[in-house]
Amino acid sequence: MLLKTLSEARGVSGNEAAIREILLPAVEPFIDEHRVDALGNLICLRKARRERVAGGSERVLVAAHMDEIGLIITDINSDGSLRYAKVGGIDDRTLLSKQVLVGEKAVPGVIGFRPIHLIGRGGLEKKADISQTVVDIGASSKESAARLVQVGDYVTFRTGFEVLAEDGLRCAKGKAFDDRVGCAVLVEALQGDYAFDLYAVFTTQEEVGLRGARVAGYRINPDIAIALEGTVCDDLPKEKDADVTPVTQLGHGPAVSYRDSSVICDKNLVRLITETAAAEGIPWQYRRSAVGGTDAGALHLVREGVRAAVISVPCRYIHAPVSMVSLNDFDNAVRLVKAVLTHLEGGLEA
Repeated sequence: MLLKTLSEARGVSGNEAAIREILLPAVEPFIDEHRVDALGNLICLRKARRERVAGGSERVLVAAHMDEIGLIITDINSDGSLRYAKVGGIDDRTLLSKQVLVGEKAVPGVIGFRPIHLIGRGGLEKKADISQTVVDIGASSKESAARLVQVGDYVTFRTGFEVLAEDGLRCAKGKAFDDRVGCAVLVEALQGDYAFDLYAVFTTQEEVGLRGARVAGYRINPDIAIALEGTVCDDLPKEKDADVTPVTQLGHGPAVSYRDSSVICDKNLVRLITETAAAEGIPWQYRRSAVGGTDAGALHLVREGVRAAVISVPCRYIHAPVSMVSLNDFDNAVRLVKAVLTHLEGGLEA
């Protein structure tokens, strides 16, 4: 399963080469051209397979980012432990006692933290000070650690992919579903035939500022742009009597954004997406929050502006060492993206 391979691969922002090496052979049978730009974006072109419709789209860009959140080594202490910094948005509380892999050699380690026995009653009520933690690889000195890792090495969480339930929601757990799930959807979308040039862009450095999408969008200058994402799912029970609508719910289909903190989506493109889902009998839901940004935030500002939207797969525990998705939602996201691209052949209302 491609999603499993992508989830278990290691590619923190700025270090996405391993993800490109998986994606390129997966898409090569379906594309006419590809290139890798200076920021590491994998830009793939599937030329129009049918005659263009008068007034229809000419260039459609669909993006999914390859990078994941993680850490980077900033120093090696005299005792062999490793200092680190976060890459991307990570809640400090999720880091404590987690297993990790360091550098190209995938050196195993643990983010160490004081045991509960040594924390006073008052300390338990305080937020953990992550600056006091280190990555412990079992080295006994700076010299021995330096033989295995070096400053600047990336650190990923050590999380395996696993299907948890074959029936019902068909859940799977793994790491980096934000946005390897979008990458896997995009690979499937590339297998369709469309009456326009489809640019599938697997972008870099989304988690640190939508950087890859910005330069790729400028180069392609598309008519329409769609970002594919793994997004927040907070559908588990809330506090007693809390009346809070979830951002998304697992198993309710792909999520369609009308806005987030980086973009106000094109209303006619959003309408086309939702009407297409209804016409095709594809379950879908709105993403009911404006928090967070996506590649659409960079793409819609390219040159004179690009009409953009976002389609997401809900992910529980996003931006954490392990997340969960519904494979039903994944399958329906593939169906929706292919159907939307087909409907875009006739163009989009002004």
